[in-house]
Amino acid sequence: MRFKTDLTSEEYVNQQAWRNATLACCPLHPHGGCSLTHHGTYGRKKPAGTQVARLYCPEGHTTFSLLPDCLAARLSGSLHDVEAVVDRVEQADTVEAAADHLRLDIELPGALRWIRRRFQPIHASFTILKGLSPERFADCEPTLASFRQRLVVDVVLPALREIAAEQLLFLPPPLGLRPPPRSDGKPKRTIQHQPGPDPPP
Repeated sequence: MRFKTDLTSEEYVNQQAWRNATLACCPLHPHGGCSLTHHGTYGRKKPAGTQVARLYCPEGHTTFSLLPDCLAARLSGSLHDVEAVVDRVEQADTVEAAADHLRLDIELPGALRWIRRRFQPIHASFTILKGLSPERFADCEPTLASFRQRLVVDVVLPALREIAAEQLLFLPPPLGLRPPPRSDGKPKRTIQHQPGPDPPP
């Protein structure tokens, strides 16, 4: 779940903002009637000292992680870090040239995989947003530079978390919160029961 905040990743860690993270209501019981409660935190490697708050609904047997707007989803680090990678790739002559500047600590094939895990889903998110919000983004190119110009902001991705808050489940990480696919390639279902007839008695 999204934890709405204007804090940078450094401010989030310094202020230990996960202590104040909460939901207005349980996603499973929007009208109340459950015992939604805090359920500790889990740590992330980057930025150092980062914790992400968790809540638990006993009636729904479900936990919820509250990811702040400054952090990337399913990737270590912040959205600002991801944006810096995308920016470098868009400005470079080739992805290989960008890799030579971004990851000097690993060999080229590994650096290219590292870049693609950031660059490709962000550009896919831009394309999806053009379709979901044509009145706002239809004439934008699916690039960071074009979205930055349209939104008139210095840092695009955290701003898009706010603008596309209702569409985050349709956007891939690290920007969106779309669930990862199942082993058969299909998106995970929000319920556990599989379609089909009930078994015979």
